[in-house]
Amino acid sequence: MNGFVRSLQWLGSSRRDLRAFPREARREIGVALYAAQQGETDPAAKPLKGFGGASVIEIVSEDQRGAWRAVYTIRFAEAVYVLHAFQKKSKRGIATPKQEIELIKRRLAEAARLHREGQN
Repeated sequence: MNGFVRSLQWLGSSRRDLRAFPREARREIGVALYAAQQGETDPAAKPLKGFGGASVIEIVSEDQRGAWRAVYTIRFAEAVYVLHAFQKKSKRGIATPKQEIELIKRRLAEAARLHREGQN
């Protein structure tokens, strides 16, 4: 860690959605997001498949009540953009549902636009 902490930018309803998670899930995801701000990777974080590399990352928090996810990107040097937070409802398979992936793609494009505007 070099002492630089990236800002945390929330897109869409991601912050409000995360606040509705159970306390332990919020804590785990918060710790992982802070690690990302410091340029580190929390053990609960892994690249989200389908985004071509390790710049879109999923944090997974699970307990007996369900599975909660938060997705962020570290594609831009100045900030960590939280793209989405949701509870995974499906009990079958580990794949992220298509509608969630589409929302993440739209918010990633929004993050890119915000980044470009910040460069001007």
